[in-house]
Amino acid sequence: MSTPNLSVSILTLAILHAFAAPALAAIDTAEAQADTQSMAEVVVTASKAPAAKRASVGGFSDAPLLQTPASVTVISQKDMQDLQIRNLSDAVKLDTSINDAYNAVGYAEQFSIRGFKLDNNSSYRKDGVAIPGDTQIPLENKERIEVLKGLAGLQAGVAAPGGVIDFIVKRPTAAPLRTVTVEARERGTLYGAVDLGGRLEDTRFGYRVNVAAERLRSYIKGADGNRKFISGAFDWQISPQALLQLDADYQDKAQATAPGFQLLNNKTLPTGISADAMLNLQPWTRPVETVTSNIGLRFQYAFNDDWHATLSANQHSFKRDDYTAFPYGCSGQDLYPGFCGNGDYDVYDYRSLGETKKPLSAQAMIQGKFATGALRHELTAGVSTFRRKDRAGLYVYDWVGVSNIYQPQIVGTSPGVTGPVRLVRKDTENAVFVQDIVSLAPNWKLHGGLRHINVDGYQYVLKADTEIRAKHDFLLPNVALVYTPLDNVSVYAAYSQGMEHGGTADRKAMNANVELTPSRSKQIEFGVKMDVTPDFMVAASLFQIRKGLEFQNAAGYFVREGQAQHRGLELSAQGKATRDLNLGVSLTALNSQQSNTGEASLDGKRVPNVPAFKAAVHADYAVQQVAGLSVNGSWEYAGKKAFEYNNTTFVPSYHVFNLGAAYATRIAGKTAVLRAAVNNVADKFYWRDVTPESDGYLYPGASRTFKVSAQFDF
Repeated sequence: MSTPNLSVSILTLAILHAFAAPALAAIDTAEAQADTQSMAEVVVTASKAPAAKRASVGGFSDAPLLQTPASVTVISQKDMQDLQIRNLSDAVKLDTSINDAYNAVGYAEQFSIRGFKLDNNSSYRKDGVAIPGDTQIPLENKERIEVLKGLAGLQAGVAAPGGVIDFIVKRPTAAPLRTVTVEARERGTLYGAVDLGGRLEDTRFGYRVNVAAERLRSYIKGADGNRKFISGAFDWQISPQALLQLDADYQDKAQATAPGFQLLNNKTLPTGISADAMLNLQPWTRPVETVTSNIGLRFQYAFNDDWHATLSANQHSFKRDDYTAFPYGCSGQDLYPGFCGNGDYDVYDYRSLGETKKPLSAQAMIQGKFATGALRHELTAGVSTFRRKDRAGLYVYDWVGVSNIYQPQIVGTSPGVTGPVRLVRKDTENAVFVQDIVSLAPNWKLHGGLRHINVDGYQYVLKADTEIRAKHDFLLPNVALVYTPLDNVSVYAAYSQGMEHGGTADRKAMNANVELTPSRSKQIEFGVKMDVTPDFMVAASLFQIRKGLEFQNAAGYFVREGQAQHRGLELSAQGKATRDLNLGVSLTALNSQQSNTGEASLDGKRVPNVPAFKAAVHADYAVQQVAGLSVNGSWEYAGKKAFEYNNTTFVPSYHVFNLGAAYATRIAGKTAVLRAAVNNVADKFYWRDVTPESDGYLYPGASRTFKVSAQFDF
């Protein structure tokens, strides 16, 4: 188990290294002064930064967003620093197509895109290859976050229809980089991070090192913990044609998780509660302990100006010990689910120890440009493999007493013990893919691609003591037509198919822990994008996605019956709107509907936990009268959301306002940026996440919170 003292020690050593590094770099005084002046020019306030203009998540290589026939959001490292974003939950608030989906504080960050929940095993990527999303994915070593909204069958293979989130790793810098960030937040959260980069004396070799430590004191009282993180990225320019990159990271996080609420009498929303209420608060409560690591390798070779090859691989390791005083049901009124009318709820001692996942991803591809007559081609062809091994043991889930949401009660613990850990899941996914982007005419491009996937799966169902083996083959097409009437305007139409693993039945379902067969989804999308200026882009997309609907039926079985159809409109604007104003706007209107489920209470109803309309606006203004000062504010709005599949209960809409400021200056001759922010200024109570999973839980949004930070460049 990690300790705050060790976290502080690691961070202190890293900060000392950041200060000492210039002295160890063996550079003369003139060069040091030049570096200082260069770095001083780089560190500016948020309003100076243009919108991110390129991404790789929409295809197989870094490409202009304007020419990408898909809806893509890019959240840069600078965005994360300027908005003091330390986790993905805060980052995705900038995009209204993304919603929380069973996103409990202190546990795994889980989301939906376009109304479809992401798959923790395949929807999260690191430099394009899959990594599990079963814990907080660290951002300290990420250059940017790229979000592909909609089907990603061609790009990612087996993945949820909502899209994928790709974390792009920081790489070595050409010039020396020495950055230290410290931060304090509500209830005593303390955070510190160091970012070091540069080249060695032999400039063929480069490095990037990130270290962070965090004492976690959540806005939910008792959801406390700590986190330690370290990473390194190194490259070797073997020759002008060959580049070898290696990266590794390690994170140790321990934090008590905060469970959600259930309906009172299984009918009405809880009232008179505080957003900081903690239901997992017993003397025997322990933090969820998670250790993760990655080792990544990438080799690129350029045959000539038109053809190059890329080999990449990543080994991920995940281990979790899960402890929760879990609230569920009301034995006093025989309600399962639902809390009692007076706020009583049953408490279960839940323990699952030794859970591990060790997926290995690898990909090889060749890319090139050539012509056949008047047609110009941009070809990508490759193979990929994904090997997954999950281990777990029988968990404890025992009733231990009754507590109350208004007057918490102490209950005992269970004498139960967890079972031995064994292999519970083993998958091998092999794929072959090809894409050709054909220039039909100066203003027309046709994108066509296919991915063939072979899946060999094994599952052991712990509670049922049964084994399930299955093999599947899929062919996933993707085609898009892009028209560019002007150099700064593009219009596209796209059709794609995707495949996702079937959902897994909850532990309380009649077929507990059983995974359904894979499910195919289909999408059509139309979009238009425009670079209003080189630094300001606007975009609109209209889409329809259809897939099989998965839910727990009236008989208590987790099934796939009928269809979920999501039709939506996305509007966005991002970048430098004027000389002094940086603006980000995201609007999403979504019509989601269930049909042919076989249950009259479900047909025609909305998919739960997704608003019909959501909006977010962020503005950052540079105050010219005070050099270095900028002020910012944001507004978030979400319409009402259904709680159950039968839409019996809706949670109300909400508005949240946030304010902040930044001041760039020099302290002791070093460039510094001081930042402060107040989120949820009006201290509004609202339900941010109302997942139907595990029979349904409601999670309040954060109350008013404060944070201040300082960033120093040496």
